[in-house]
Order: sequence, then structure tokens, then C-alpha cells
Amino acid sequence: MKELAFSHFWYWLILMAALCYLIGCFNFAVIIAKIKHKDVHKIGSGNPGTMNMAREFGLKVGFINFLCDACKGGIPAAASVLIFRGYVFAGTDVAVSDFTRYFCGLFVIIGHIYPVTMRFQGGKGIASSLGLFWFSLSCESPWFILYGILGLAAVFGYIALTEWGAMGSLLGVSGFSIWQGLVFYFRYADALLNGWTIGIFMLLLAINFLTWFAHRKNLVRLFAGEEHRTSVKKLSKGKRGTSNM
Repeated sequence: MKELAFSHFWYWLILMAALCYLIGCFNFAVIIAKIKHKDVHKIGSGNPGTMNMAREFGLKVGFINFLCDACKGGIPAAASVLIFRGYVFAGTDVAVSDFTRYFCGLFVIIGHIYPVTMRFQGGKGIASSLGLFWFSLSCESPWFILYGILGLAAVFGYIALTEWGAMGSLLGVSGFSIWQGLVFYFRYADALLNGWTIGIFMLLLAINFLTWFAHRKNLVRLFAGEEHRTSVKKLSKGKRGTSNM
């Protein structure tokens, strides 16, 4: 393993933060809606995200939008793993790529939720977050690719059964976070108080905070019993489901 000192690394952080934020600002829902001669901000809930796209244009379009946003969150993280593979932070056994994958992902999600290109009014970051975790966990083991697919299927199944789109999505993000957190916990059990290790867990926490905060209105309606349900059954038949996501 090669050691990487912070003095030789800080400018990478600035570059990655800026680039990933700009990547996050690129909203596929806006592009797809324009192709269909619609303004995503003026249809359905007005949210430029997967659920609104699925409700307005059908599951197929929603799925395409999901994959695009998932790749937007996952590809930068996977790229950072390839760039920093074989490096550890100087004086530690903490892999640089374990930090950079979620550092990149965090700024993609920030760009998605608060894009400068849309006056800081973007989506809610679920698809990008799920893609981030799926790609990042897949870097741990090839088997995790399959497990990630099963995890995503579980999220979809929960939404289909309960019709609580926001809650199912948030539980999915938190579930993937816990999975990755456990991997890191056992990996760095002897270095949990190391600054870089703490930083990794703080990144996971920040990603969860952002996505849950972005859904704060949905959660208030949910606890008040006023949240609209997301009917996957209706969407699969080409009918409109309802959602505030």
C-alpha cells in the first residue's frame, strides 16, 4: 500500500467536490420531461425525481430515470475507487478510496438536491443515494452486486405493498448505510477513533441527513396521516399513482 499525505491530497478534495457537485446538478428528469415536451416542475408534484416521473409518464420512464440518477450517484464514487486503489492515508491503514467514494457521492447528492442550475430547487436524492451505495458496496465484493439488486428489489417491494413511497425510499437509503457502516466497522475496528475513520462515518451520516431532510414535508404528512400513497399497481397499468416525492 502506498501512503498519501493530506498535503498531497487536499487539492483532490476540492476538485472532486466541485466536479461532483456539478454532476449532481445535471437532472435527468428535466431532460426526459423536455424530450416529452413537458416541464417536470409543472406536472404532478413538481419534483424532478424518479417517483414523479413514474407517476406522470409510467413505470418504464420512471425506471429509466432511476437508472440514470443511480449511475449519476454511483459512477463518480466507483471512479474514485479506481483512482485511489492501493492508497492509504499517511500513518494509518485507512484506505483513501473508502473515504473518497462517499465524499464524491455526498457532493453529487448535494448538487442533485440543491442545484445551482435550478435555483437550488432540485430532487430529493433517493435514486442517486441508492446508486451510490449500490456501486460503492459492489466495490467491496462482486457478490454485493447481486445483494444490492436484492436490496433495491426489497425497497420496491416495500413501496408496492405499503404504498408509502417516501418511507420505503428512506428506509432503503438507511438500510444500505447500515450495511456499509458495518463493513467499515469491522474493517477498522482497531482504528475507530482515527480522524479519517470518523470522517467516513460522518459522510454516511451526512448522506442520510440530507435525504431525510429533503423528505421532511413528506414525513410530516405521513405522521399526520395526510401523505398521499404511491400505487405501483396503478402505475403498472398505466394509471396515475399519487405521491409527493
